[in-house]
Amino acid sequence: MNDIKSLRVVLLASTAALGLAVAAPALAQSQSQPQSQPQTPSSSDTVREVTVTARHRNESLQQVPIDVAVVSGDVAAAKNLNDLSDISTSVPSVDFRTSASNKDRTIFIRGIGTISTSPGVEPSVSTVVDGVVYARAGMATEDLANIDHIEVLNGPQGTLFGKNASAGVINIVTKTPTATPQGYISSDITGDGEYRVNAGVSGPLIADKLEGLVSLFEGQYRGNVENLCDHEWVNGYRHDGAHLKLLATPTPNLTLTFAADYTHEVDDTPTGLWVSTTRIAYPTNVATPNPALASLLASQGVTPSADNRTENDNFDTYASDNNGGASLQADWEFGDGFHLTSITAYRDWRNVQHQDYDQLAAPTASFPQVADIGYLDFNQISEELRVASPKGHFIDYVAGVYYLDAVDHEQYGRADNLIVGGAPANYTGLAHYGSTDDNYAVFGEADLNFTKTFRAIVGAREVVDDLSYYDSRVSTAPAAVTGIATNFAAHGSTNQAGTSGRVGLQYDFAPNVTSYVTFSRGYMGPAYDVFFNMSAINTPPIKPETSNDYEVGLKSELFDRRVQANFSAFWTDFDNYQANFSQLIAGAIVTNLINAGSITTRGFEADITAKPVHGLTLTLNGVYDDAYVVNFPCPPNAASSCNIDGKPLPFAPRWKTHLEGDYRHPLTDALDLDLESEYNWQSNTQYQLSETPQTIQPAYGVLNGSIGILGRTQGWSARLLVKNIANQHYSSYLVSGNLAGIVRWVPRDDDRYFGVNVRKDF
Repeated sequence: MNDIKSLRVVLLASTAALGLAVAAPALAQSQSQPQSQPQTPSSSDTVREVTVTARHRNESLQQVPIDVAVVSGDVAAAKNLNDLSDISTSVPSVDFRTSASNKDRTIFIRGIGTISTSPGVEPSVSTVVDGVVYARAGMATEDLANIDHIEVLNGPQGTLFGKNASAGVINIVTKTPTATPQGYISSDITGDGEYRVNAGVSGPLIADKLEGLVSLFEGQYRGNVENLCDHEWVNGYRHDGAHLKLLATPTPNLTLTFAADYTHEVDDTPTGLWVSTTRIAYPTNVATPNPALASLLASQGVTPSADNRTENDNFDTYASDNNGGASLQADWEFGDGFHLTSITAYRDWRNVQHQDYDQLAAPTASFPQVADIGYLDFNQISEELRVASPKGHFIDYVAGVYYLDAVDHEQYGRADNLIVGGAPANYTGLAHYGSTDDNYAVFGEADLNFTKTFRAIVGAREVVDDLSYYDSRVSTAPAAVTGIATNFAAHGSTNQAGTSGRVGLQYDFAPNVTSYVTFSRGYMGPAYDVFFNMSAINTPPIKPETSNDYEVGLKSELFDRRVQANFSAFWTDFDNYQANFSQLIAGAIVTNLINAGSITTRGFEADITAKPVHGLTLTLNGVYDDAYVVNFPCPPNAASSCNIDGKPLPFAPRWKTHLEGDYRHPLTDALDLDLESEYNWQSNTQYQLSETPQTIQPAYGVLNGSIGILGRTQGWSARLLVKNIANQHYSSYLVSGNLAGIVRWVPRDDDRYFGVNVRKDF
């Protein structure tokens, strides 16, 4: 009830604000010209047409029978949205699970995402960059640069997108070289120690034959958390990278695109800051205080709270990533409008993480000192070959084949420094593990155009996964100690086939109004739970995850294209949902990947953009998502209650909205004033499948704004940005501490900050 009341307040306030913004200019206009003289809107007064590649063709967003949200790369850069975590604030259907390392970060769509550090599992939300699928979720959570636009495809999309995409797709399209010389440089500086510089050049290298693009970026942030042990700022980053793209046209009907990129990132994100030293059990609500932890934190100067931004760790946790790759795309036009595309790609990801597992500064008789260090070496090779038929016939289709080979090798070590009977006792554990996955697929989707306004959609994808793993752990402890199990070795393999698909109908009520109803079958292949503390219960393969999705949608452009209003309703049932659940090893919490039974996500979404008067753009995006557990089978050695049937899924707020207003007004013949404000709000969010009451983030909203001066003809802009104007504190993640208590993750905008964005195009 509190969520609904809060939502009503937000909607009423937003409606009133938007109404006033619309009414004032409209009233002034009505006084100056009779209403009987309708004005033909100029192109700047209409909602911009957006082209997407959601079905491997260039199509209007309004004609695609899929619920798609689009974020412009230039808009994201101007707002200081630098990664998918930032993008999730502007796209209500997307949520993000943060962590101390990219290896453990995850994207969710409509409450569905795969949380696992195991190399033997794929993400249920697939990230695709220029047609190349990123097989590991952590590869996709790094910085965004050289972005043209981002498409969020909601719901199962495995028919056309490999590897698999049982929950949805983040389709990232980077900028392409230009036929004329162009360049840009932009800089962001904030008052709390962040800077970011982007630069790029593009243009012809050989007239009519070869064009090139190079872009570079560098960024650094000191962080907004203080480590009292060494008096250093943490929760920051140092990132840099480069992108290269070459576009060759050796013949009029053949285009070759070569792309290469490299990113280096170092993050010093803590493994959690103390919220409470007491744990409250679910479902009994019995509180268990920990006086030893409370006394220890007090002696170290740390005060646990919901907005705590201090820690006292004996070293700064850090993670380092080197992520890069190259691809060659060939596009050949042949016959009477047929289009053949081949994408060959290689990607390499190296991750190192050094983490303070115990989240404390020194060992005591009650708490050990535990430190982790891990190394990841991952690479993938992929090939996709597809053909698209010409449009305008009874059957329009896209069909192809796909192959992926992904190889992972990891080493993970943990050191325990315990005090037993007043004397130190040191133990170590070292594990070597990895996986190999070969994925083969054949796919196709077609439109059957019965008339110009009525068509059917039919598609399917048949996949085969050949998955194997190995794991070997050596421990110096004679028995299990905190976070370290005893010696273990295992290996295994599985080969399974599965099917994705989509069928539906689409009907155009008018040239600018279309509707659709679809049924989609989602599939995510088998998995292995391969990790440092792997045991015999983890050796059987995790069953494939499947989903049945029912969706109905309406897309429209109204009032001479001054208003674009898109709506969808969905109901998706998942079986053998692959999720993380906790168990205990010698008193330390360890998460296991399991088949979490049956779940359901259902709701509706709205995306409305309006240009009521010249210069003013209003946007409302919202989602209602009832994502919950239907039937949960209790795994062995569960660390908490399994009585969670009917409870909400993690990272699935019931309501989430994004409201935005942008007003551009000419100051002179050469200068424009640009005023922009946005408000992002979401209802209560549970962060753990264990449903513990202390891991629920209460409803909150964040208000941002900017004031910009734009040089209309000189190609420059300067903006003053304010993030979190109301100084709203919240946690981007809540979880039980590894040894005791409850800890939080601190978001970048946990408090108000100011910034300046300057850009020059030439």
